[in-house]
Amino acid sequence: MPFTITPVEQKALLKDARETIAAKLEGRKPRYERSPELAKAVASGGSALAVPCGAFVTLHLGKNLRGCIGRMSAGLPLEETVRTMAIEAAFGDPRFPSLSSDEFPRCSIEISALSPMELCPDPYSIKVGVHGLYLIYRGRAGVLLPQVPVEQGWNQQEYLDYICIKAGLPPKSYEAPGAELFTFTAVVFGE
Repeated sequence: MPFTITPVEQKALLKDARETIAAKLEGRKPRYERSPELAKAVASGGSALAVPCGAFVTLHLGKNLRGCIGRMSAGLPLEETVRTMAIEAAFGDPRFPSLSSDEFPRCSIEISALSPMELCPDPYSIKVGVHGLYLIYRGRAGVLLPQVPVEQGWNQQEYLDYICIKAGLPPKSYEAPGAELFTFTAVVFGE
């Protein structure tokens, strides 16, 4: 059964991410809100928010990336993973300075909730825009979310080469003996 997140759950996760960052910027504890129905579903384990899974939180300032951090898998419920990754995307992405109070209102938030990873026996079976890639080889690793090749206009071969580059490896490293290429899917939604 494919992993799904209802529109109500998506909205709650986006609000959680925004509230987590706002609380950190304002030096206060976050105040998370749930409808009684959603709170009951989460408490009973009947909501995607309660399912342990990996997630990435991406911040954009206009069309520019402002931060993106995630975990490929997690032992925490999705709602907790998203809250943790929101803080990391805003304040812990080493490519950017910490998000400022001035920038925050202009930022948009995108969440990618990840399915479990599966070893990919045939790299040429991947589908651009459907599969995310995770490559491990020679002590290096790289990940690309399913939406990245679509945003960049890459074809399948370019996508496979860029996962190698992302891992700091030469193109076609996914074919090397000992290389492990994994695929996953993601439910991607944003503000």
